[in-house]
Amino acid sequence: MDPRPATAADLPAIREVVGTAYARYLSRMDQPPAPMLADYGAAVDAGQLWVTGRPVTGLIELTEAGDALHVGNVAVRPGSQGTGLGRLLMDFAERRAILLGLTRLSLYTNEVMTENQAIYAHLGYREVGRHTDDGYRRVYMEKLLVARA
Repeated sequence: MDPRPATAADLPAIREVVGTAYARYLSRMDQPPAPMLADYGAAVDAGQLWVTGRPVTGLIELTEAGDALHVGNVAVRPGSQGTGLGRLLMDFAERRAILLGLTRLSLYTNEVMTENQAIYAHLGYREVGRHTDDGYRRVYMEKLLVARA
């Protein structure tokens, strides 16, 4: 189940996946998580959003930022969580970064999303900073990449 570029037809399902995936954090935050407010149409138009499944079960948003591929969002439909789909999406990001000749992956997550921080650490990411942006307390992480022969 390789990710495919998202299309405009996927947008309703993308919004539903994001909404249900992030809903569990609403009680921990004083505002909705930023991914719940994002304009995914712009990411689709820019070729930055990749999805799995028909209908969509998971998604990852990827943008080049200097020598890094930035993971702007990764979300999996709650019924598909725990199946390895999130790992598949993160592995896809790593392969794509290497294909593009980039040397690292970057991402951030909210400070209250401690489960995500643990997952990213398990995948080889390390914390590189904490900052408040747009009213969100974010934990910035990165993973250095080694090109594979």
